[in-house]
Amino acid sequence: MLQSGPPNPKSGILPPENGYIWYDKAKFHAGFCADLPKEKAEFLADSQIPVSAAVFGHVIENAAWKTKPSWYIVATEDNAIPPDAERFMAKRAGAKVSEIKGSHLVFMSQPEAVAKVIEAAAMGAAK
Repeated sequence: MLQSGPPNPKSGILPPENGYIWYDKAKFHAGFCADLPKEKAEFLADSQIPVSAAVFGHVIENAAWKTKPSWYIVATEDNAIPPDAERFMAKRAGAKVSEIKGSHLVFMSQPEAVAKVIEAAAMGAAK
């Protein structure tokens, strides 16, 4: 579901190299964190660490969302993971969904809104 249609032209996810995936620095701001200041995006692009390509094919046998309450934030302006894919994953997990206008790094661009969801999740999980 992450790639059910054509790739977003703003996405900078590069093909694996030596088993790792990087995000194209030239597309980092527009594709990963468009709602952050340019200087912050440049710092993040320069300080990124690669992700093992193997994680994208790994099967988790006992995912917590299968047996525990879940909450999910859909970043409605995410260019790294399509918002419809996020909605699909949230639905599959039976999660309580909140949609927040923001990029893939919505937790940095909209920290108060994200904190409210976390607080609601903590209160809901305590019941």
